[in-house]
Formats: sequence, C-alpha cells, structure tokens
Amino acid sequence: MVFSSHIFLLYFLPLFLLAYFLVPARWRNGVLLAGSVIFYAWGAPDFIAVLLAATVATFYLVRLMDKTPAAGKKKLWCAMALAVNLGLLAYFKYANFFVDNLAALGVDTTGWVKVLLPIGISFFTFQSVTYVVDTYRGVNKPMERLTDYVVYIIMFPQLIAGPIVRYNEIADQVTAQRRLRWDECLQGFYRFVIGLAKKVLIADVIGQTVDTVLGGDLAALGMGEAWITLAAYTMQLYFDFSGYSDMAIGLGRIMGFKFPENSDNPYVSTSVTEFWRRWHITLGTFMRNYLYIPLGGNRKGVWRTYFNLWVVFLLSGLWHGAGWNFVLWGAYHGFFLVLERILTHSSVSKAAVDSTRSSTFGSPNLGEQPRIQPASAHSSPKLGEVVRRTGGVCLTFVIVMVGWALFRIENLADCWTFIARLFSFNFIASPDTGFSSQFIVTLIVALAFAFVTLFPFGKKLQQWTFHTDYTSRQHIGVWIVACLLLFFCIGALTATDFSPFIYFRF
Repeated sequence: MVFSSHIFLLYFLPLFLLAYFLVPARWRNGVLLAGSVIFYAWGAPDFIAVLLAATVATFYLVRLMDKTPAAGKKKLWCAMALAVNLGLLAYFKYANFFVDNLAALGVDTTGWVKVLLPIGISFFTFQSVTYVVDTYRGVNKPMERLTDYVVYIIMFPQLIAGPIVRYNEIADQVTAQRRLRWDECLQGFYRFVIGLAKKVLIADVIGQTVDTVLGGDLAALGMGEAWITLAAYTMQLYFDFSGYSDMAIGLGRIMGFKFPENSDNPYVSTSVTEFWRRWHITLGTFMRNYLYIPLGGNRKGVWRTYFNLWVVFLLSGLWHGAGWNFVLWGAYHGFFLVLERILTHSSVSKAAVDSTRSSTFGSPNLGEQPRIQPASAHSSPKLGEVVRRTGGVCLTFVIVMVGWALFRIENLADCWTFIARLFSFNFIASPDTGFSSQFIVTLIVALAFAFVTLFPFGKKLQQWTFHTDYTSRQHIGVWIVACLLLFFCIGALTATDFSPFIYFRF
C-alpha cells in the first residue's frame, strides 16, 4: 500500500483516522499499531512476521543490555542487537548483489534463489540501530512497554521511506496520551496534500517521459535531449522524495507527532557539502552520528578526515542500492566533498599566511590587520555576493545532476553512454524522442518551485505554507486549497498506473 493510491486515500486513511479520533487518547497507540501492521502487511505480507520478530528481539536485547552492569556483557548485548538488525539488512539487501558478483567471477551459483527485498527495510533497520546505540551510549533509557517500542519502529507514516526518527526525539510523543489540536490537524492535512500533489501532479508526470527516454536508445540522444531528460529526472526524484516526506510529516502532525524535516530546498545549495545538509537530512544525521563520528570524524587530522568522508559516502551510496552504480555515485559525491574540504582548507591557510605577512612586514603596527581596499569605487559587495552565490548554485546543481545519472541508470555501460551524450555537442534530436507539452510545462513548473526560495518572495511563500498560526479566514482558504488539490490528485490517479515512491526500494 502506498500513500498515492486510491485504496489508501479513499478507504484505509479515512477508516483509520475515524477510529483514531473516536477512541480515548490512551487507546490511540493500539489503533496506530494495528493500522501500521495492516498497512505493511497489505504490501508485504510475507515480511511482516520478520519485521515484528526483529523488533521484539531488539526490544528485549536492549533491556538486557541496560540491566547488565558489566561493560563487557553490555557490549555483547549491544553487538547482538545490532547483529539482528544489520544482519537482516545485509541478507535481504545485499545477498543477491554478492552472489551476482561471484557469478561474474566464474563461481557456480546456479542453486541460488533470488531474495526478495522487503519494502522499507533500510529505514526501520536504521531506526532500530539509533535506538540500540543511543541506549548503549546513555542518551536515553530503554522503553518500558513493548507495544510502545513497536509503535515507534513501525508506525506507518514513516515506516517505508523515513524520515529516520531517533528514539530520544520522539519518545515522549509515543508514550504520552496525545491530545489532538484542530489547527495542527489542519496543518497536517494541508502538508499531506501538498506532498501528494508533488508526487502525483509533478513527479509522476515527469517520470513517465523520463522512463520512456531512458528505456530507449541512449546513443541516439542529442545533447539537448540528454540534458532535458537529466533535468527532468532531477526534478522527479526531488518531488517524489520531498513529496513523501511532506506526506509522512503531515500524517504524523494529524496524529499528534512532530517528525523532523527531511528536505530543505537542496537545489539552492552553493556547494555539494551544503547540498548534503539539505538533502535527506535525517539520513545525513544518521551517517554523521553513527558512522562518521565513530570513525574519528575530523578529530584525527586532515587526511583521516578526508578518508572518513570518503568511506561514509561510499557506504551511503551502497545503502541507496546494491549495485556498482550506487557505489560510484557515493564515491562521486565523496570526491567533491573532499575536494571542497581541500580547497576550503587551502583558502583558510593562504588567508592566514597573507594576513601574517601583511601585519608583520607591511604594516606599521604588528597587531593591525590589513585593510582590503575595494577594487573600484563603483563595485558593489552586494552584487558580488549575488553573483558568487548564483555561480555556486549553478555549478553545484550541474554536479548533482550528473551524479543523478549514476544513481538512475544501473547498467554502467548505458550510464557511460548517457553521460557521453551530455557532453557530445551533438544537437541533432533523436527521431524517437518527443517531449509533450504537458511534460515541458510540468518541468518548467518543477524547476520554478525547486528554486523559488532563492528569492525573497519565495522564502515568504514557503514560510506561510508551512506555519500553523492561521487566522479564521486563512483557515477557510487552506481548507479550500487542500480539498481542491486532493480532488485533482485523486482524479489524476484514476488515469495513471501504480507508481511507488522511488525510495521504497531502498
């Protein structure tokens, strides 16, 4: 079951919310638990038992770890809890990849039966890992009741594709008897519908053309067609992912939960480093807290910092998918992150050296910092900053776009062919590729919305869209907008095929 489906929108969600609102506050966790089990079992009935068994095992292993005073035994229980979760992830997600590579090396693997990938396994595994590690570190105490812990792990709004919620961020919300507020329910509904519109009216419309083009003869693409297709996939992925995050956050708000934001206008970033602070925020936080810092972070020298960054992004790429294209995608981003660190470090060092030379040898007072004179009396620092930021955004956007080619095209030979077309300087259009007017209009709208926060009015629009302090008149306007968007989305779904979220397979 997916959020963008008739069965969820017209049957499951209304019935679930009706039960959730009608029962006393102390019973709402039970309704949420039952609804989450039904939600997951509907799409993956063969794996719900595995999910529940791993969740129960983790709960009791962590309780044993917490009650054990001996440091050695505490580490053992922690390792066992991590092994349960990471072992399942390794088997279900990477066993096929491992066997396929053995077969490529000539090993006989004819007896191997392909393993099906449970939907959302990466997200509930990582959420379990945060609980285990944070409890071991003393960040939080273990949860008292098994049912509360199971609700935390498998609540359906964020079960399939995040956000990855740390236990200490939401523990009080899970155990409390949540009182539902009208204004928060309205804001949650509005946020959910905005996310649904991103998915159905933008991402899916663009995605149909992207799939058609990338499924054809890539060698016949002209340079312009290749870049338009890549820009389209760049927008499809963003609106698909941020749309799901909006829906998850919106559903959580309706039910009295406050999930962390997971996307912050990533395409207005001025560097790849900034992009990763804005794209999939909760995954970046997870990688920093549970991989980068344990590896040593930036505490063991410059070169070790570069190595740690590289390893983190190699593993981040592999997390996104069991394929060499994902490994290369992680290495690609790791390269630019390290490069930016090197350039930043060099600039800082050079500035320090220049400053020392000026103050020591060129200035009458040894402690006086040199004054930088403007190049021209007519130069404008404000204009220069705008130009610098615009150039940074454009360069970062192109780097990220090329990276998405590695992400999208899993066959490496096809991927190299497509990337070659991006820089072929062949502007002869392929006779088989035709971009419809609906596709072009939707792509232009998507690009406009992706970059709207570069402008002051765009920032104000976004702030108004996601705040909750509406006046009575604005409440009516929000309801009308939300209901109209929902109506259009349901209408669009009747004319399209099943379209799961891209991050479902991760």
